[in-house]
Amino acid sequence: MDLKEKLVSSFMAFEDTVDVHSPIHDIRTEAIKTFENEGFPSKREEDWKYTSLNSVLKHDYSVFPKHENALEFKDINKYFIHEIDAYKIIFIDGKYSSHLSQTTHDGLDVCLMSSALNKPKYRLIIENYFNKIAPKNGLSSLNTAFSAEGAYIHVPKNKLVEKPIQIIHFSTGNEAALMLQPRNLIVVDENSHVQIIERHQSLTDNPVLTNSVTEIFANKRAIVDYYKIQNDNENASLIDNTFVNQKQESHAKVHTFSFGGKLIRNNLNFYQNGERIDSTMKGITIIGNKQHVDHNTLVHHIEPNCESHQDYKGIFTDSSTGVFNGKVVVEKLAQKTNAFQSNNNILLSDKASINTKPQLEIFADDVKCSHGCTIGQLDDSALFYLRSRGIPEKEARALLMFAFSNNVLDSVRIPEIKNRITKIIANKLGVNIGFDL
Repeated sequence: MDLKEKLVSSFMAFEDTVDVHSPIHDIRTEAIKTFENEGFPSKREEDWKYTSLNSVLKHDYSVFPKHENALEFKDINKYFIHEIDAYKIIFIDGKYSSHLSQTTHDGLDVCLMSSALNKPKYRLIIENYFNKIAPKNGLSSLNTAFSAEGAYIHVPKNKLVEKPIQIIHFSTGNEAALMLQPRNLIVVDENSHVQIIERHQSLTDNPVLTNSVTEIFANKRAIVDYYKIQNDNENASLIDNTFVNQKQESHAKVHTFSFGGKLIRNNLNFYQNGERIDSTMKGITIIGNKQHVDHNTLVHHIEPNCESHQDYKGIFTDSSTGVFNGKVVVEKLAQKTNAFQSNNNILLSDKASINTKPQLEIFADDVKCSHGCTIGQLDDSALFYLRSRGIPEKEARALLMFAFSNNVLDSVRIPEIKNRITKIIANKLGVNIGFDL
C-alpha cells in the first residue's frame, strides 16, 4: 500500500476520533475526495517541475502517533528564542504540550485549533475564515481532510499584541517514520498588530514529513509580521503551505529562513483585496550536502495603489539544489501597482544547482513592476581586497556572504531573531564572525 492509499484508508479511522458535528465535517469529507482524485504532485506539473517528492514519499509513515512522548524543557531549550518574552504554542508529535506552552485568552485568543473547532464560541470565526483561501489542490486538501490540531490566533480590533507568539512543532522519533499535518488559522482584525515565529524541529534521525497549512487574514490596517525558521535535521522534510489574505491598507511580511532539512517546499501566496496594501516576502537559503529547498510564491494584485516586494537570496554548496518559482499577477483594475521581485544566488560548488523562474503577468497599463534573477559565484576582486587587508580567506568569504544576505536581515523587526539568524548563518558558513549584522 503506497502512502496515498494509506492516507485515504486512514480517513475513516480519523473521522471516528473527531466530532462529526464539527462545523468543518463536510469540508473534511470533500477535501479527502479531492486528495483521492489529485494525489501528490509530480514533476509533470509545471509548478513542481524541479521538485520530486518520490524520495520523501517512499517511507511507511505513521499517520497517527501510537505513543506520547513528554519532553523536558532542557531537551528543547536551545530551540526557543529566550531573549524575548513570548506566548508559546508547543506541539510534540502533533499533540499539544500544555506544560511547555503559554497561551492566553486575555484580550485575544492564542490557543489551539482543536479548541476552536469544538467550542461554539469560536464557530463564527471558523465559519468565516477556515479553508477560505487555501486552494483545493492535493496537498492542501490532504491537510484540510486531517485538520485537527495546530495554532489558532485571533487578534480583535485595535490590539497591539505586546509579545511575539512562538509556534514550535517537535517530533521525537517515537515512530520509525512520522507524518504530521498541522493546521494554523490566524485572524488579525482592523488596526491590530501581531508578530509570529514558527519552527518545525525534529529531535531524531528518523524520517519526518510535515504537510503544514497556515491561513492568515490581515483585515483593514492590520500589521502581520511572520518569521519562519527552517533549520531541521537532514531526514526531516517540510511542505509549508501559507496563504495570506489582505484587506485595505494592511501590511503583511513573511520572512523565510531555510537552512536545514532534506526537502523543503514553501508555497507562499498573497492575495490583495483592497487598496494601499503592502506585501513583503523575503528569504535566505543556505544549504549543502544533498538538501533541496523550493520557494514557490504568488502575489495577486487585484485592486489599485498597492505594493509588493519579494527578495530571496540563496547560497548553495556540495550537491544541494535550490528552486525559486515566483509569480506576480496584476489584474486590469490594479492600476498604480508597484511590484518588485528579485532572486539572487551564489553557487559555491560545481555540483550545486539553482532553478529560478521569476514571472510577471500584467494586465494593467499604469504600473511599476520589475523582476530578475542572478546566479554566480563570489566576487574574486572583493575577496582579494579583503585578503589584502589581512583577513583570512575563510572569514573573507563568510563576510562577503553575510553582505550578500544582509538586506534581507535589515527588514527583520525583532532584534533577537536577527541575532539568532546571524548566528545560524555563521554556523552554516563555519566561522565566528564576532559581530551582529
